[in-house]
Amino acid sequence: MEAQVEQFQSLVSKLTGDIEGRPLSAELQDYLNRQHGPGSATYEALAEACKAGAREGWLCNREGGGIRYGRVIKPGTATRGFSVDVVDMQDIKGPHHTHPNGEIDLVIPLTAGARFDGHPAGWAVYEAGSAHYPTVSEGRALVLYLLPQGAIQFTPQ
Repeated sequence: MEAQVEQFQSLVSKLTGDIEGRPLSAELQDYLNRQHGPGSATYEALAEACKAGAREGWLCNREGGGIRYGRVIKPGTATRGFSVDVVDMQDIKGPHHTHPNGEIDLVIPLTAGARFDGHPAGWAVYEAGSAHYPTVSEGRALVLYLLPQGAIQFTPQ
């Protein structure tokens, strides 16, 4: 498992090195979808690694409320301060939360046409201070999310 996590971290590090210092914004979302969107080497490598990790059990190794999830990498220098989590969701609304520093999501549909917060396969970027109920509709998807400094605040229910 350690080797898989190291390989996964290497893939993520290449991406975070490319976006280091960029504000989390609509412009970053457009950039990620142009440069690292579906069909690109980055997207395909990350998507395959996420699928393999979920199958092998070193990703999404916890479950709550019908959602499989797990933090695979804590924020650190290798990932330019981003934590890395992956969730496996199917036609479900997750718990409301706020992104104090923003959030970058990679949407990997496992069911053709599955969407995350209305986004198809590709990248979604949320600015600092944004909040949402993460929702997968029209099937099942894996979502990799990068959190600057690992910051996330769940809303008490």
